[in-house]
Amino acid sequence: MRLLHTSDWHLGRAFHRVNMLGAQAEFVGHLVATVREHAVDAVVVSGDVYDRAVPPLAAVELFDDALHRLAELGVPTVMISGNHDSARRLGVGAGLIDRAGIHLRTEPAACGTPVVLTDAFGDVAFYGLPYLEPALVKDEFAVEKAGHETVLAAAMDRVRADLAARPPGTRSVVLAHAFVTGGEASDSERDITVGGVASVPAGVFDGVDYAALGHLHGCQTITARVRYSGSPLAYSFSEAGHRKSMWLVDLDRDGSVTAERLDCPVPRPLARIRGTLDDLLADPALARHQDAWVEATLTDPVRPADPMARLTDRFPHTLSLVFAPERSPDDPEVSYATRLAGRSDQQIAQDFVAHVRGAGPDERETAVLRDAFDTVRAADTVKEAAR
Repeated sequence: MRLLHTSDWHLGRAFHRVNMLGAQAEFVGHLVATVREHAVDAVVVSGDVYDRAVPPLAAVELFDDALHRLAELGVPTVMISGNHDSARRLGVGAGLIDRAGIHLRTEPAACGTPVVLTDAFGDVAFYGLPYLEPALVKDEFAVEKAGHETVLAAAMDRVRADLAARPPGTRSVVLAHAFVTGGEASDSERDITVGGVASVPAGVFDGVDYAALGHLHGCQTITARVRYSGSPLAYSFSEAGHRKSMWLVDLDRDGSVTAERLDCPVPRPLARIRGTLDDLLADPALARHQDAWVEATLTDPVRPADPMARLTDRFPHTLSLVFAPERSPDDPEVSYATRLAGRSDQQIAQDFVAHVRGAGPDERETAVLRDAFDTVRAADTVKEAAR
């Protein structure tokens, strides 16, 4: 069976101040053409169809268009909700849409009930694991500790139990939206840390033939059977080095997997340039970036006059301007920025406690801080889902 694995469409999202709806529509057209050209048997979309719980009308219309075009091809599509989606909104009408070959899986309780498709070699069971917010699904999976690994492991136990009851030789595909250990994050993914931990081990997916992952925006191979498709479009300058693509996956008679990357259309290349303003305006080597979306980091010791206007004269598509003056190592601002770089909210809070009190939080206090951050984040998730 030939699968096309994609995820993280984020319909309705802008890139800085640029409306991306046209580029997203171009991607949908490319997706449909790819399904037709490569004789795809099934499409899997591993979450974050929309960028927010209540997407703009234009994004909903584009999604509706995508569903109609996929249904017209007669190629089954399996989709799950991600952490940006409202599972309830995305899942509205799922029972009816199912009849058209569009299978929306947004309910955690149904993760052990697959969509079963058949090819010349027999059945392939597709299990949809929507994004599992630990605090919200803890009771459903009867786990004592609300963590990503515990709830995902419990969901996969249901998958393996169902698979074990099926005829021998049944192949399996799992769609999941999670941060798997070994994956490389970018700036455009929403933080899903719980209890100080965001990632789960790839071994959670043992026992299935292919795990089609979503959430991380870079196309990545965790193992031969566990892969991220990444987002089809760049949504932050941290993705400037990404090659945006989808996975064309062939699942053989014995469950063996071969995969090929298929490139997605690039509306405009990204470039990150750094230096003093005068250098950026004069350097002939930067001419290749004049048609790119540009993030410029200025290292001038004193902020120059009208930097954006001057930059856009040479780089008309400059979208982001960052000031990072070159300073001596003992400058207080340098040391402060260094202390904060790469640290989580909880780590910063613990540093603050140590600064105020002279000693960092003990084990009990660390747990209190962790619970506080988790509670606030879970409340925000519930509030967003209810909107």
